Amino acid sequence: MGVELHKDLLSSIGVDVERHAKMMGMGLAGYQAGFMSQPNRPKAMAYFDWFMSEIQAERIAEINALKAQKKPAVGTFCIFVPEEIVVGAGGACFGLCGGANPPIADAESELPRNICPLIKSAYGFKLQHTCAYTQSADFIYGETTCEAKKKTWELLGKHHPVHVMNIPHMKREKDLKMWQEEIKEFKEHIEEVSERKLSLAEMLEGVKVINAKRDAMKRLDTLRGMHPDIMPISGKDALFISQMSFLDDPKRFTEKVNELCDELDVRIKGKVSVFPENTPRIMVLGTPIAPPNWKLHTAVEGSGACIINEEGCIGHRYFKDNVDIEGVQSEDELYERLMKRYSKIDCACFTPNTGRTDKIVQMYKDRKADGVIYYTLSFCHTYNVESHLVTEALAKEGIPCLVIESDYSPEDAGQIKTRVEAFLESITFKQKAEVFANK
Repeated sequence: MGVELHKDLLSSIGVDVERHAKMMGMGLAGYQAGFMSQPNRPKAMAYFDWFMSEIQAERIAEINALKAQKKPAVGTFCIFVPEEIVVGAGGACFGLCGGANPPIADAESELPRNICPLIKSAYGFKLQHTCAYTQSADFIYGETTCEAKKKTWELLGKHHPVHVMNIPHMKREKDLKMWQEEIKEFKEHIEEVSERKLSLAEMLEGVKVINAKRDAMKRLDTLRGMHPDIMPISGKDALFISQMSFLDDPKRFTEKVNELCDELDVRIKGKVSVFPENTPRIMVLGTPIAPPNWKLHTAVEGSGACIINEEGCIGHRYFKDNVDIEGVQSEDELYERLMKRYSKIDCACFTPNTGRTDKIVQMYKDRKADGVIYYTLSFCHTYNVESHLVTEALAKEGIPCLVIESDYSPEDAGQIKTRVEAFLESITFKQKAEVFANK
């Protein structure tokens, strides 16, 4: 593991090297046991296995090499960050650690117990100095998508530079106008970090790079989920790739995902599936699934089903739309196009948010899924409340749905697996009943 080779670098950016190495060792061991032991994996997964081994080593060295050239390094928890601007400036935009349970106890020394575990985990990583991405960030991008986050940014600002972008919770004309101004201010903040003016041409190039990344992820989403009875890659592997999309160099990531998709194309033509025919096909909805939170996918695919799609920020919501730059001649035009793209994100923070339920139902039909799991993190009030509207819409369509609320503790893993197994049994029973009724 490359962490050993980068001890001096990690120490220089304020990482608690000993504690960090212990946590990374545990994470890599979990990955090797849960991912690399899967049978019949695509050969192209070798790159992503390598990236896992270097996730807080060689990649951190790359980011800090950019910083040495005054290129911006921006840490984020949310897909509302206009990463195109960061990439256009030659910098790195990356997700921060926030999917592990151990840092939460530290976070609760300053944060309330009854808020989202993602927020507490990320905050705890900062207090512990055990996330090399957080330590590498010139600033942390904060957004106003929930009440807990809004107030946490004020506290986090005592420990690390934070730039907050105000995301409106409605999409009226006046809200969108304000949002466009927020994007412009973000660009100006990037210029302050870079100590130079960022040109329109550079920003347009950043858009092209990120559009290409999203296209590659859309291609993967289609290949894994749009071919009934042929699942060429496991849901766990596809989830990990999505998680790495927020960490890897975007150009390299795009290249490697397309190489994987080329292999999946061949697999589909040859009818090579990692799951048997008639394996239940499950969609996952809800809150973000940050690494190393692989608990749900492990339970589902360990119970005889296959996850073919993630609807949330870690999946379809992130890559479904590109920025249209056709005919853009000015910075203001680009800010407007960026705003239009980002305002299509159907986060539960918005009201009304009927587009999300419509999208879910259509995705289910397009992918010929057999059931849906609505997964929410504990105390994630926006998604927990909106789950009622979503499950109501699914019930009207006769779509089987299981709602699971959990945190990062491993204690409920067995309970989740039991509930998933019962859900899959109900799906199988329904399928058999329909076959019998049609005879």
